[in-house]
Amino acid sequence: MEPGNHTQVPEFILLGLSEEAELQPLLFGLFLSMYLVTFTGNLLIILAITTDSHLHRPMYFFLSNLSFADICFTSTTVPKMLMNIQMQNKVITYEDCITQMYFFLLFAALENFLLTVMAYDRFLAICHPLHYTVIMNPRFCGLLLLASWVLSFLDSLLNGLMVLQLSFCTKLEISHFFCELDQVVQLACSDTFLDDLVMYLTIVLLGGIPLTGILFSYTKIVSSILKIASAGGKYKAFSTCGSHLSVVALFYGTALGVYVSSAAIENSRASATASVMYTVATPMLNPFIYSLRNKDIKQALRKLVS
Repeated sequence: MEPGNHTQVPEFILLGLSEEAELQPLLFGLFLSMYLVTFTGNLLIILAITTDSHLHRPMYFFLSNLSFADICFTSTTVPKMLMNIQMQNKVITYEDCITQMYFFLLFAALENFLLTVMAYDRFLAICHPLHYTVIMNPRFCGLLLLASWVLSFLDSLLNGLMVLQLSFCTKLEISHFFCELDQVVQLACSDTFLDDLVMYLTIVLLGGIPLTGILFSYTKIVSSILKIASAGGKYKAFSTCGSHLSVVALFYGTALGVYVSSAAIENSRASATASVMYTVATPMLNPFIYSLRNKDIKQALRKLVS
């Protein structure tokens, strides 16, 4: 088969989390519930921030965009999985697989950059409070959001174009519930050296640099908080960034845990099961983390519901 010729690649087979028939209704109910909670919770956060003028601040502006990214991130994978279970059909066409992979990478990268921007926002608020309102003006916040979108778009586009250059053999089974980039590349029967190189470089650059920025921001934040004399002042400062730090730990902890464990175990099905944590569970838990630890969000939600 000539490289780039995809006329003989009509579809892939998503093996999902389990092939046991008796587990399918349980998986369907579980993932449908998690998806509805994710969608509803993040939508409420967006509506609460949009409708309450007291929350029209940079921190909540980025939080509303993070909630939007969470909805889209989960929507790229779970609805297709639910449809496959309901129809008892594990097939996904080549075009749908590439599209799903593109948007999954897009919103995963977007969430990564938004968490970095939110860490920078907390760094300025705590370490440079006098300059905060001047630096984090609406125009600069818009530019940070635009940069996050552009970098995410370029990342997913680059990886997507690399995959489009591959040709595939007859065995097209993916041991996952969605078209995960690494597993799709492994199915190719053409040379994948450049794809692997680009994939790992983007992971290092677009994952490592933002994570380093987050760690640097929180190192400075903790150092500044420890210099505060009163215990009440320290608690107030910690409370302003506690929710974000919890979300960062959950997102990066689960994602790194999945890839480290999958590299050590080399079990695709186990990796697929573990990836549920950062692809489904983390977006579902984010609204609870922010609403339970933030009085402003709780008040806005009460106004919205009432």
